[in-house]
Amino acid sequence: MTMSMEKWVAGGIAALVAGLLVLAGSGLGRPVHAAPASVDVPVPTGAADLRQPGVHRAQVVFAGGCFWGVQGVFQHVKGVDGAVSGYIGGSAADARYPRVSGGGTGHAEAVQVTYDPSRVSLAQLLQVFFSVVHDPTQRDRQGPDRGSQYRSAVHADDAAQRAATLAYIDQLQRSGVFAAPVVTRVEGGRRFYPAEDYHQNYLALHPDAAYIRFYDLPKIEALKRQYPALYRDAPRLVMPVSVR
Repeated sequence: MTMSMEKWVAGGIAALVAGLLVLAGSGLGRPVHAAPASVDVPVPTGAADLRQPGVHRAQVVFAGGCFWGVQGVFQHVKGVDGAVSGYIGGSAADARYPRVSGGGTGHAEAVQVTYDPSRVSLAQLLQVFFSVVHDPTQRDRQGPDRGSQYRSAVHADDAAQRAATLAYIDQLQRSGVFAAPVVTRVEGGRRFYPAEDYHQNYLALHPDAAYIRFYDLPKIEALKRQYPALYRDAPRLVMPVSVR
């Protein structure tokens, strides 16, 4: 599998740190995780608490750093029927990992979430996104990854979804829960392109990979800890893009 240089370097650093911590501690052979960076965010209220009565299928696209972890978290959320890794913001010709990972294509790594609003609301998905999935105050970077392809964004073609997201960002700004401003972009009208098959279900299929252990598994633990009513133990995996 081809990965960007940042992930190779990050994976090597994570493996080195993990190895040193294992040797230094008493839990020899146990997984070593980075400290969770999750934040307790307020419950969306008012215009941010979008209700979609009678709707049983809706979609929204979240961009928040490497799509492995973003997909992995939402696959563990009850009411999410599908979470597909992919690209958004650029052209069809550039919607390939070797191009996107180099930056400059306009694309962001992103995850298209299909959900049942009667089981999980957009407000709940936004809570998870802004507290567990990523740090929305980081501009064009998340964890070890740098570049506009790792930007924070929410893409929704539905005007009500965009309005609710903007209202929640305003609520977060006013709450003071973050020390820095939220830089998440809210957009619509952009085509989503599914990523290559080898990127789908990556966290579920490679839980022992150094990058996953160090940067992404703590997000799953944070989801389970902060939102126990939303958490499901078995992830909802997606069918490979090539056979859909």
